[in-house]
Amino acid sequence: MDPQSPQIAASIAADLDFAILAAGTAGRRALALRQSGRWHDEILGDVGDQTCDAWIQGMLLGRYPDDGVLSEETQDSPRRLETPRTWVIDPLDGTKEYRTGRDDWAVHVALTEGGQCVLGAVALPAQGRVLWGIARPGFESAGVEGSGGLRSGADPQDGPLRIAVSRSHTPPWVETLASELGAQLVRAGSVGNKVALLLSGEADLYAHKVGLKEWDTCAPECVARALGWHVSRLDGSPQRYNQADPRNGELLVCRPQDRERVLAALQTSGALSS
Repeated sequence: MDPQSPQIAASIAADLDFAILAAGTAGRRALALRQSGRWHDEILGDVGDQTCDAWIQGMLLGRYPDDGVLSEETQDSPRRLETPRTWVIDPLDGTKEYRTGRDDWAVHVALTEGGQCVLGAVALPAQGRVLWGIARPGFESAGVEGSGGLRSGADPQDGPLRIAVSRSHTPPWVETLASELGAQLVRAGSVGNKVALLLSGEADLYAHKVGLKEWDTCAPECVARALGWHVSRLDGSPQRYNQADPRNGELLVCRPQDRERVLAALQTSGALSS
């Protein structure tokens, strides 16, 4: 055993506790703001976004002042590219779902090192859950605070595949992918919530082609990978984090045993065409 393993494990545990606390408390504050009835529509979304961002950023500044930060709601800084560790946060993943009273929105807090996601927490405040995962090789573990369990990527799948897709828009390539795989569509909001559907047994596959940023995918990837799910871009290549351009665009999450047939179906569906 690496003689530094106990120290590394203790450091990871402390970082994970922070991620769970930051995501969970920010999410509860956002939920309380919505329940207050003081704000509505787009103003509620803006207030929720800014409140969660300020809360998490304040916690980061107090606990990890030397770490880099990449957040959807804060102007980017090149400083993060020079730090060994960078936190990637989405203060409110699924703002539309949040402001319209739905429960399929999330708060993401994740830690990256050397371009890789290390650990993350996905809070689902309106569902009373926080999913967490450690994706660092040799230290993988995952769990959930609140109701419900999580399933491993190695768990068997019964019946046809179920693909998590957007509630409002289904591109033609998704319809083709579902047809080629004989799959059903499960409509839901927010990236974190869609990945959570896979991990809780309500869907089996999530594929997204365009528009994603690092803060959309980093924390959900940590939890999924910690549970043994395959996570990549649509061509099977790995995601990279804390990049100068945070646009990573694509995301595929599926069981390892489904990887090859899903990648083949993505190829023929038109998902990989420009």
